[in-house]
Amino acid sequence: MLLVIDAGNTNVVFAVHDAEKWRGVWRITMQAQRTSDEYGVWLLALLRTQGLTPDDIEGAVIGTVVPAALYHLRTLCRQWFAVEPLLASARLDWGFSILVDNPDEVGVDRLLNGLAAHHNYGGPLTVIDFGTATTFDVVDREGSYCGGVIAPGINLSVEALHQAAARLPRIGIGRPVGESAIGRNTVSAMRSGVFWGYVGLIEGIVERIRREVGPMKVLATGGLAPLFSEGTAIFDHVDSMLTLNGLRLLAGRNPLPKLTVERDFLTEG
Repeated sequence: MLLVIDAGNTNVVFAVHDAEKWRGVWRITMQAQRTSDEYGVWLLALLRTQGLTPDDIEGAVIGTVVPAALYHLRTLCRQWFAVEPLLASARLDWGFSILVDNPDEVGVDRLLNGLAAHHNYGGPLTVIDFGTATTFDVVDREGSYCGGVIAPGINLSVEALHQAAARLPRIGIGRPVGESAIGRNTVSAMRSGVFWGYVGLIEGIVERIRREVGPMKVLATGGLAPLFSEGTAIFDHVDSMLTLNGLRLLAGRNPLPKLTVERDFLTEG
């Protein structure tokens, strides 16, 4: 049983894999200073719904782009599950080359997406991840990570539009009604600009990448991937589990560390 933790800027996703299938996937809002005890109480209640206990967990892997959250997530693994987590970083064995100027600068979520995408679908390909930022990551035929593009995430753009323009309201993200790009009121005009503007961004960047690398598959992941798949035919696959599967595959390639000092959080002290 492997505990998989994907800690992004917006959410933390916890999942358990039993070497054959996912037994559960749960998410909670990212708060960098949320304590290990807060995570523990919440997570144990969810594990019980799937008939799991802390003793079932035999290893853990963490991938995070929020350094401030790492201490509490690592403590969660040590004190509540008695395992030392593997921490995803560019210095582990990925099974492919990282062909960028400074591999340590690459967000591990982008490497994890590339690992799972090539494993599941082959290359060459580009992974588009709709997260806090919208990232485009290019993987070649051999699976090497070649770099990519980082654009503002759609939620950031919507919030910036609302804050910077006094008369523009805060709107929800959704596909405009109908196919017309012309809005007949402020909200529909904003929704059209956000949705079709991002479709244009996606298609335009993918076209430029294809000019450089040639034909390739295009994968989408992240919470808004299904929404944008409604507005463009550019995606070959939409895979919401890509980052979690990347963590699972990375843990399979690297030895899990051993917990050097076991501490019982119920009796310590």
